[in-house]
Amino acid sequence: MPGEVALEASGLRKSYGRLVAVESLELRVAAGTVLGVLGPNGAGKTTAIRMLTTILPPDSGSFTVAGVPHTRPTAIRRRVGVLPESAGYPLGQSGEEWLRYHAELFGRSRADARDTARRLLADVGLADRGPALIAGYSRGMRQRLGIARALVNDPDVVFLDEPTLGLDPMGQAQMLDLIGRISRERGATVFLSTHVLADVEQVCDRVVILNRGKVVAEGTVAEVVRQAAAPRHGQVKIPPELLDRALAALARTEVLAVANGGGRLGELELSMPAGLELEAAATQAIKSLLEAGVPVLGFTLEGGRLSDAFLAVTEEVS
Repeated sequence: MPGEVALEASGLRKSYGRLVAVESLELRVAAGTVLGVLGPNGAGKTTAIRMLTTILPPDSGSFTVAGVPHTRPTAIRRRVGVLPESAGYPLGQSGEEWLRYHAELFGRSRADARDTARRLLADVGLADRGPALIAGYSRGMRQRLGIARALVNDPDVVFLDEPTLGLDPMGQAQMLDLIGRISRERGATVFLSTHVLADVEQVCDRVVILNRGKVVAEGTVAEVVRQAAAPRHGQVKIPPELLDRALAALARTEVLAVANGGGRLGELELSMPAGLELEAAATQAIKSLLEAGVPVLGFTLEGGRLSDAFLAVTEEVS
């Protein structure tokens, strides 16, 4: 229900010998949220998923899933769906057979399991491929089948570990659409672990960035960009023959300018300093150019980038 907490963790820690994979993880995720979890390799994303889905016991700390405490792992498993990064599939079974099997494991009758499998195959766009052997499925089809498997028990929280990895652009778009529908149509909370920043910007309500097992930034995409003081960007178009004069003028401001395409097109890429208001930085750049006798033929601005924020917060603790 709206306003309820679907996922909460406090002081969650996991180490492998001397290697600390997750250190004092704190999370509080509202029901129906699509949470994007970012981090470089070894940041602790997969370990966090394995703890929150009760595959791995934490060394310390506690968590709840759909209101169920971590001390009741069987009850949690009935409320979650999981698509692991390296999911295995029985190539000698059909998609429908595989889903029917898992539906029966969750206590559904044979007839109900068959209906559930067919409904889920339709939901993920595989209705016509249900009778076919999984061996003949493409990677994208297997990923969609894996999501159908994760939904077979009508979970409250769905964990997806790198679901778009290795997919072509069309497959990525289909996967992101499916993730959005899980939240909108089912009201489920989605924990999306990914390396693809564009995926997070497109489909996630909130984002958490992990580095070396710690949360280094969290909030909406816009909030994370502000927290990280990520630079802002713009482009200015000038007469190509005035490139040197323009660069000299901008060098006297707080705005960093770099020529695009060697300056042949008369375009400059601008980076706005985080400590200066965006409008003030833009005004400063344009004023400097005009005072130097450089006509401004075009000027565009864009807000902070999640990629900038990601690099800023992960480099700070490297």
